[in-house]
Amino acid sequence: MEKRSHHRDRIKFSLKMKKEYTILTPSMAPIHFKILRPILLRQGFNVDIIDAEGPEVLQLALKYLHNDMCYPAMLTTGQMLAAITSGKYDPDKVAMVITQSGGGCRDSNYIHLMRKAFEKAGYPNVPFISANIWALELSPGVNPSPRTLLMAVAGLIYGDMIMILSNQVRPYEVNKGETDAMIDKWTDKIGKIFSRGKGFTVGAIKKTLKAIADDFASIKIEKTPKVKVALIGELFLKYSDPGNNHLEKFLAEQDCEVYVPSILGFGIYKTNGALEDLRLYGGNPIKRAVLEIAMKYMFFMEDILISAIEANPRFVAPERVNDLKKRAEGVIGIGNSMGEGWYLAAEMLEFADNGYENIVIVQPFGCLPCHVAAKGMINKVRRIDPRLNVVDIEYDPGATKVNQENRIKLMLVVAKEKL
Repeated sequence: MEKRSHHRDRIKFSLKMKKEYTILTPSMAPIHFKILRPILLRQGFNVDIIDAEGPEVLQLALKYLHNDMCYPAMLTTGQMLAAITSGKYDPDKVAMVITQSGGGCRDSNYIHLMRKAFEKAGYPNVPFISANIWALELSPGVNPSPRTLLMAVAGLIYGDMIMILSNQVRPYEVNKGETDAMIDKWTDKIGKIFSRGKGFTVGAIKKTLKAIADDFASIKIEKTPKVKVALIGELFLKYSDPGNNHLEKFLAEQDCEVYVPSILGFGIYKTNGALEDLRLYGGNPIKRAVLEIAMKYMFFMEDILISAIEANPRFVAPERVNDLKKRAEGVIGIGNSMGEGWYLAAEMLEFADNGYENIVIVQPFGCLPCHVAAKGMINKVRRIDPRLNVVDIEYDPGATKVNQENRIKLMLVVAKEKL
């Protein structure tokens, strides 16, 4: 295979490739990704989700990346390399997709590092697709229809609903495994609805969310006292099982109930951050107008999701982002929207008020935005609400799972004493 020079133009994913290539994406939020995949298949994309993990995956990344790279970049690069070297795929008929945040987070540069890593590994002709809303890297073969985009938003809402409700039911279920069976039932059902091109209208979303809530509420539970833990922090590590060393499973084994915030809420926070930047520093008025329209739509969808959860007193709904923003005022600047920014401090205060005063913050080692907005805010937030019992856990190729779990166990000792 001819080696491509760094100075040549990047290989763009074309319409012809769309028909012939398999697109690989590292797994992040398993429920959401399972729901979103049928939408992409219906649009004509042949998508597979990579869930490779383990020391050998990180070692594969370390062969081609510097060891001070951001941990999520390291892990996802290793997963992609593991997939292309597995023999399962034709290296000449495969493409990779990864997000670009468009901000100051190192996530904006992952895609360039990955291209270089693939060149060094001997795969210079693999196209990399950037998934972003800022039109950073356009590919002619990525042409989602408006219906597909609306279905994707609906898929995120369904994923959030199932994730939030299942986490509040599973620790208390009388018949073990019933919650996971309900997750499978609904992810399969929604996938079939999407494959028929339906399920994305406001009426359909409201109807489906009510049905999901009713089904999870029908699971027989025994409400025994348990330590309630909120899991917050850097986006990838918060949702990815390989990324956080299966933290949710570990907390469940410690007899905890875990609350993981919604992906939709984070999307609203990031859109709000872009608007704040435009307000504070100026910028393109057209971009501002587009973002304001997107913001209104997302607020509308957020209200549908939260109202559906609030309708059943058995479940705790996430707070609306505008309410979280009010919590952050006077604590951390609203203009601090780099990475997870003001959102983390607001989440800590939110969860303490909703019974989840024990909090695990996950962050990549060396992530400056997380260190400022998470680690740097813990003491200040504790002074505001002394109920908070917080531990921040850093992830890095050299960090051991045992050390991470031992630090969490120390936090849980305090939590169990309070319980």
